[in-house]
Amino acid sequence: MKTHLALLRGINVSGHNMIKMEVLKTVLENAGFQNVRTYIQSGNVFVDSEEEHGASVGFTIKQEIFKELGLEVPVVVISKEDLEACLKHNPYLKEKECDTKKLYVAFLSKELQGSAINDLKISQFKPDEAAIDKNRIYIKYAVGGGKTRLDQKYIEKKLNLVATIRNWNTVTTLLEMFD
Repeated sequence: MKTHLALLRGINVSGHNMIKMEVLKTVLENAGFQNVRTYIQSGNVFVDSEEEHGASVGFTIKQEIFKELGLEVPVVVISKEDLEACLKHNPYLKEKECDTKKLYVAFLSKELQGSAINDLKISQFKPDEAAIDKNRIYIKYAVGGGKTRLDQKYIEKKLNLVATIRNWNTVTTLLEMFD
């Protein structure tokens, strides 16, 4: 059995794609996943599966949500190693006066080349900052995630992939929860 962390994008936000975590847990257990655990209402779900490949797990979760709840919900599945890499490679943690309340991580459905940072045209979002690390984008918002155009929709459109963003507190909590 392997534990996977599925990050569901765009559920329980502003009254859209409303899914109660108890219902989601039941749907995934009925699909054959074991040890299903959720964290907060924003779509962070741990599942145990015989399936090794995160992409296959994500596809199954997306299918089951659509089949059982009629909702089209993008899913990005990450591993414990992905979360550990966030702690090791986030360039903004090295800053002296690092305010972790302004740090976010966009988890991506595919790995990027370093040159993809050019496609994001980050300079137009100053003073917000971003750095790409494979299938993650570390973001440091000057004011906050709710007051920027450098959001999940923009990232998805510019890079042609699925992205879901979590704040730094959630990232570190999810790592602590990983078993």
